[in-house]
Formats: sequence, structure tokens, C-alpha cells
Amino acid sequence: MKLRNTLSAGLLALSALTAASAWADGSPVGLWKNINDETGKTEALIRITEADGVLTGKIEKLYLEPSEDQNPVCTECEGELKGKPIVGMTILSGLKKDGDAYTGGQILDPSNGKLYKSKLTVIEDGKKINVRGYIGVPMLGRSQIWVRDQ
Repeated sequence: MKLRNTLSAGLLALSALTAASAWADGSPVGLWKNINDETGKTEALIRITEADGVLTGKIEKLYLEPSEDQNPVCTECEGELKGKPIVGMTILSGLKKDGDAYTGGQILDPSNGKLYKSKLTVIEDGKKINVRGYIGVPMLGRSQIWVRDQ
């Protein structure tokens, strides 16, 4: 039992160091609060991971009003995502490092079920990211600032 507790504590410390290292080097890997660009309210917690140089982001938590459905599904999505729970849904995919940004991916807006091209830029020494969804070219789109969750 003592060995298992020691191993657990070691793994926890290692994961904390890994997260701190990602933050320090300006990586977008980690847990983020997305802030609605129109209302200024936090909408969700999204975990960004990296595998083989490609970023993916999944919704871990939604910040909902008590009067709202606490387990919403994507009613506007098409295909295999239609009717699936939004919590746990991959909304950011395919982004690859391109200079100071991550490009070439897409972002899903579960509120309307639409997929947009996406670009992500780390700002403020890794404390925030600018996530842009667009059609065609980046200037024809909308940005949100996501704040790193401690």
C-alpha cells in the first residue's frame, strides 16, 4: 500500500511538472476556459492534447445556467456527432505547428453544428490562446480568447 501511494504521488508530481513545462515553453497543451467573445462569460473547459505533432481539444465541462439542460447533446451536428453529448466531444482537431501559430485544423461549434477552419496562437507567455474559426481565409472569421485553467 505504501509503495502504491508513493508511486501515485510520484506520478502526480510528474504530471504537474509536465503541465508546468508545457506552459513555460508556450505550448497550448493543457486545460483552457473558453470565454465567449460576445458575452464575456466562461462557457466551457477544454483540454488540448498533442499526439504526433497534432493538437486536439475536447470539452471536459460546460458552465451552464441552472435552468439549462445539464447534459446537452449536439442537436445541430450532422453525421456521427448528431445527438451526442457535448461534454466529451472533440471540438478542435488537426492543428499543426506553423511558425508561431497552429494551423490547418478545424473547430466545431456545437451550438450550430458547423465546422470551421481553425487557427490557434499562444499569447501572453502561454497564459492565453487566441482561437480563430473561419470560412475561407482567417480574416473572415471570429476569435475567442481562451484562458489557461490553473
